[in-house]
This record gives sequence, structure tokens and C-alpha cells, in this order.
Amino acid sequence: MTAFSSNVFRLCVTTSDMKRNTQDLEEIAHLTLEHYNQYAEEFWQGTRDHDVSQNIAALLQCIRNEPPFKILDFGYGPGCDLKSFAELGHIAIGLKGAVHLAVMARAHSGCEVWQQDFLKLDLPDNHFDGVFANAALFHVPSQELPRVLLELKATLKPRGVLFSSNPRGHNEEGWSQGRYGVYHDLDAWRRYMSVAGFVELSHYYRPAGAPRERQPWLASVWRRLAY
Repeated sequence: MTAFSSNVFRLCVTTSDMKRNTQDLEEIAHLTLEHYNQYAEEFWQGTRDHDVSQNIAALLQCIRNEPPFKILDFGYGPGCDLKSFAELGHIAIGLKGAVHLAVMARAHSGCEVWQQDFLKLDLPDNHFDGVFANAALFHVPSQELPRVLLELKATLKPRGVLFSSNPRGHNEEGWSQGRYGVYHDLDAWRRYMSVAGFVELSHYYRPAGAPRERQPWLASVWRRLAY
């Protein structure tokens, strides 16, 4: 089991309903990003062979515009998925929170990569056909998630598509091995997405073909409403 296994993500999580102030949120972002910076090489080695073709296909098949699509690869890893989108002929831009992962993603993919804190996004409006948020949005504290989802909706073109995949749980929230995470169940994730102005297209659990108790990842596909 690697340090970045989805099962490990949930070992030390504690539920917290407290309201976090600006300083708390900055500490959450700083410590989580520093963890990824410190372990960037291990993260690369632990995730480079992950097969997420099912997730990439789930996003692309729902986009209704003419290709090539403009895709924002939001947050995950050192550029493997970003490179996959580019090799399929799409215009792919990465967004990484950790500086070291951003550098690695640029080198590996040859694509443009923006380095931005997930809690301080600066995104163009009505720009992307799709957002690919694979193993990323669960790092956003629950109190900030509605705002972040609205920002992602705004950067999509009307009727654009957002894919998300998160380690699932029972809505626990807290620290796990140096990273902050929220482990949503399907009902909670649906509420967040619906309130933000998305309509569900599909959802499934990963890895494919395994019993549900051995499928720790919840994947879902959403369309931005026209307004």
C-alpha cells in the first residue's frame, strides 16, 4: 500500500463542525500543499501508473461542443491526466496547488499549468468545455466548497461539464497524515453540486468491478446549467 492509497486517506479523519476563520483556512491550505511539495516525487511514483481512462472518458463523452475541447485539469498529480487530454487532441491546462507538482506537470505534459491555491482561485469566466477534478475537491473544507464550486461553474461555458472523483465516506472532515480532507457520501455531494447550479449526468464507484466495500472512490459527472 502506498502513502497515497485511497484507503490511507481516511484512517485518521475526525469529524468537525466548527467554523473556520481566515487563519484556520490559510493553515489548512499551507500544510496540505506543503505535504504535497515534500512528497511530490513519492506522489509521482505512487500514482503514475493509475488507470483513470474511465474517468477521462466519462467527462469527454458528455461534452456537447465541437472538439478540440478546452479542459481544465484541476488539481490532481504531476501531469499524467493533463498529458492524456493533450494526446487526445484537446487544449488542456493544468491547475495545481503545490508548486513542485506544478513544475513536474509542466515538464511531463508540455502543457500550460497554473499554480493556484484551491481556496484562492483566479479563473477566466465561460472559458472551459470541461473541468476534470480527479482526487482534488475533497481537499476543500466543507464551509468553502459552495464558493469553490460556484467558481468552477463560472469558468465553464454554459452547459459545460464537471467531472469529480473523491474518496468517499460518511461526511467526516479533518486531518489525515498531513493533509486535510472531507469524505462526502453521495447524498451530501449531490446537495453541494445541485445548490451550485449543476445537474447530475451520472455517477459510479471505483475501481470498476470490485465489491462496493472495496470501491473507495465516488466519481460523478455534472453539467452546468445554462444560467
